[in-house]
Amino acid sequence: MGQGASIVSDTPGTTTDPVEKTLELDPVGPVVFIDTAGIDDEGALGALRRERSERALDRTDVALLVTDGAWGRDEEALAEAFAARKLPYFVVANKVDLAEVMPGSQLPATVLDALAGRGIAVVAASALLGRGLDAVRERIAMLAPEHAIAQPHMLSDLVPPGGLVVLVVPIDLGAPRGRLILPQVQAIRDLLDGDQMCLVVKERELRAALERLSAPPDLVVCDSQVVLKAAADTPPGVPLTTFSILMARLKGDLVELARGAAAIERLGPGDRVLIAEACTHHPLADDIGRVKIPRWLRQYAGGDIEIDVAAGKELSDDMAAYALVVHCGGCVINRGNMLARLRAARRAGVPMTNYGLAISLTQGVLPRALGPFPAALDAFRAAAKGA
Repeated sequence: MGQGASIVSDTPGTTTDPVEKTLELDPVGPVVFIDTAGIDDEGALGALRRERSERALDRTDVALLVTDGAWGRDEEALAEAFAARKLPYFVVANKVDLAEVMPGSQLPATVLDALAGRGIAVVAASALLGRGLDAVRERIAMLAPEHAIAQPHMLSDLVPPGGLVVLVVPIDLGAPRGRLILPQVQAIRDLLDGDQMCLVVKERELRAALERLSAPPDLVVCDSQVVLKAAADTPPGVPLTTFSILMARLKGDLVELARGAAAIERLGPGDRVLIAEACTHHPLADDIGRVKIPRWLRQYAGGDIEIDVAAGKELSDDMAAYALVVHCGGCVINRGNMLARLRAARRAGVPMTNYGLAISLTQGVLPRALGPFPAALDAFRAAAKGA
């Protein structure tokens, strides 16, 4: 990165929790580097460090297996973990200024022998001397998955070039002072990239804005918390959805999350629901994930439901205890992490949905909000019928 980011030492265990640093890496774009603890730590604390390192793989698009010239059981275990996750990776043979290298090569003999004939790329480097770092950056760019470089469309593929989208953006207590929240900004940028127009209004201005247009808009997108009012103010012939449902498609699997929403129909008193937030924030008095959604779920189920909240980068290890996981929009995590969370829920046999789908269902407008996505609507209806 060209800057000091971590304390380094020959003493094992110096790095404990993963250290994260962001960088604008050409031509990939914004990148988060996660420097994990070593995987060769011993003892109880070492086991915790290894667990944290392994969990970081679920947030990873490209892995760099860094070795100081050795290749043994720990490196082999990492290579197997990458392969099991179908995670693109390469080996960085660091400290080549100290290693015994093969004649005619910059690489250590131990690494070359271990990887001979396996088709795994190896880059020689010396972080101390700055050697090989350009080759490391080039290899990252080569291996970065397409979805990590070229973001899929958020909504511009839903309307024709020159089309108009009305964005309904309430200014609530959760919005940062002087700024819009990330999904709203992403929607505006995606429409500009798609040569489309957008009209941004608050919820109480939607009806008047639609009446002033000479032709209906191609799409209305609203914040999930005002979906009931927006659905009432938007003519039936105009497609409508929510920012959170768009995020479900952008970051995860909308069809699976829509299928998971049907589990709300089966909730009853005494069931446990996990509210999963990818970011951490100071809870507000009427917090969407900790207050509003639990209230709506309890009203819909007709009785008390036990609600737990998991905030941050890791989900609960005991997901099998829940009848449903309701995840946030995932705007601060990458798509690989969101899909890994879906896989974890699937392994536990627990349906997962997201905030926007859950809110639209409890407000009675989910079929309307899924109208632009027929496959997701079909999946929800089939799951709701028990098919």
